[in-house]
Amino acid sequence: MSPASAQTVHDAEIECLALTIYFEARGEPDRGKIAVGYVVMNRVMDPSFPDTVCAVVEQGGESPRFHCQFSWWCDGRSDEPTDLISWQQSYWIGHLIYWDLLDDPTQQALWYHADYVHPPWKDTLAQGPTIGQHIFYNRVEDLVEASDRAGPLLASSAE
Repeated sequence: MSPASAQTVHDAEIECLALTIYFEARGEPDRGKIAVGYVVMNRVMDPSFPDTVCAVVEQGGESPRFHCQFSWWCDGRSDEPTDLISWQQSYWIGHLIYWDLLDDPTQQALWYHADYVHPPWKDTLAQGPTIGQHIFYNRVEDLVEASDRAGPLLASSAE
């Protein structure tokens, strides 16, 4: 792959990430935008999900409307940002997340939902932090493994 085509791939991946941040978390504080972006990146790194940002974002979009992983991707609305300032902010945050220049506030979460919805899948996962209006989740076994690696310090701080 030439350097120019590699840059094009990175640009496309950052744009997919930024669009997800924009449409899923535009009204959230920066920490909430960062958290949503990290869910995408955590999925990219997890073998259970596709291994590119755009493939993660578009997963499930081949089904009828509202069956995709990120609602903005298959809601039938325009995917063109209309708020230039929010779009620029989402793009910059996406860029920083893509290059791993920010900390992940989600505890490596793979799922989230808005606090005003109650999806049935949430009861099968371990709840993580609430950031802005989103609640983040991970697999129960992932949190147990993280706790085991952290040792007694994490266990005692959770009491």
